[in-house]
Amino acid sequence: MREIRLWNTRDKAKQPIVPDAAGHVGMYVCGPTVYDRAHIGNARPVVVFDVLYRLLRHLYGPENVTYVRNFTDVDDKIIKRADESGRPIGDITAETTQWYLDDMAALGTLEPDHMPRATDYVNAPEQPTDMVRLIETLIEKGHAYAAEGHVLFAVESWDGYGTLSHRDVDEMIAGARVDVAPYKKGPMDFVLWKPSTPDQPGWDGPRVGGEIVSRGRPGWHIECSAMAKAILGERFQIHGGGIDLAFPHHENERAQSCCANGTPDMADIWVHNGYLMVEGEKMSKSLGNFFTVKDLLDRGIPGEVMRLLLLGTHYRQPLDWTEKRVEQADTILRRWRRAVDAAAGTAPAERFEAAVEAVADDLNTWNAIRAVDEEAKALLSTGGAGHAERFLAGLALLGFEGLEGAETQQAQRLAAAGDPSDRIEALLAARAEARKAKDFATADGIRTMLTAAGVEVRDGQTPPYVLTDSFDAAKLEATA
Repeated sequence: MREIRLWNTRDKAKQPIVPDAAGHVGMYVCGPTVYDRAHIGNARPVVVFDVLYRLLRHLYGPENVTYVRNFTDVDDKIIKRADESGRPIGDITAETTQWYLDDMAALGTLEPDHMPRATDYVNAPEQPTDMVRLIETLIEKGHAYAAEGHVLFAVESWDGYGTLSHRDVDEMIAGARVDVAPYKKGPMDFVLWKPSTPDQPGWDGPRVGGEIVSRGRPGWHIECSAMAKAILGERFQIHGGGIDLAFPHHENERAQSCCANGTPDMADIWVHNGYLMVEGEKMSKSLGNFFTVKDLLDRGIPGEVMRLLLLGTHYRQPLDWTEKRVEQADTILRRWRRAVDAAAGTAPAERFEAAVEAVADDLNTWNAIRAVDEEAKALLSTGGAGHAERFLAGLALLGFEGLEGAETQQAQRLAAAGDPSDRIEALLAARAEARKAKDFATADGIRTMLTAAGVEVRDGQTPPYVLTDSFDAAKLEATA
């Protein structure tokens, strides 16, 4: 079986995935805090780990892979949003969770095998690995302590702290803010449990000496330790997320899991994707370059274009989202749609080795895209079942198995627009006559009108025009 090698943040090296004794691979990826729409940066790890999930299923079989991605549905941001809107927290989290699922589906991602919600694992006695029980274990082992209704993890109780994110604890302590909470024993200690006010969500907290510390709610980090253990066990193969989570979230998560479970690590390999920039700058609402997946869909940028752009840069590198790259992704996908038409009736190959090899080498999706695109070009220029089979197999590995052919897409758009083909063909005929008469100003004017209406003129090609995602029938009629 082909070996999959991934860059391990902890060890700063590529390392092979080693399934457990039963041949099983577990993967946990930190999911969203559900209080608002997901922005395009939130989508990058979802798409990246979706490709890894597809590769794992392809090589090991779906029955031997378990993918977990959580929902944080109790958090200060959610409480604040409820206070501002006057809406119940449950309504907000249910709505935003569905938004997230819909937006990620629009990017062609598969749903994980498990999508646990934090609130189901806070204090559930039937769950021996829930958050309260895990915190109590840390207290019993001397890695956590109660103070003023809080429970905090004692960072200095574990020598391994900082080795995931490669940070020196002494340097972090020296740089700690002076306004450290007075109930902390150490400046780097972090919250496992916090008290809730009567109007905030709350559960019976951990017990110390038989007494409940407080009615409260968990800190952010403890939830993933509890849910990962409940579903994947004390140690599993892959833990993933954005590089912004390496510290403090993953560092803290790893510390509390190792100390509670007595294991040398929580996961074999820690995988992190790089930041996302927009036109060379950090995405920010203040800069006006902040946009959600829904914003882009509403602008007429299809999910498959977003997906291809997100996969077009190696996952560990910063990704610069630019209009030029959107256009480049759209160009490639137009070619792939024509290739889908050319491959009609062909079954995909069992494996497209070049694409598999690229993705198995630390998720080199760009090399896989190039390999698939070469097969598309060969199929369109020379034909051949071999090219078609490999092309379709590559599409599936990269998550484009549902890509519609150009002819199918064109027919759907024409039908949705009330079939404006007669009007478009009349304008194209008028343009052809103007060009024949060397009236280039009129010909160019007709083309400009068609482009403004969302009709792409394709001289010398079949079909001679296509309707783009921005097609507007009203603008077309205005050209009459």
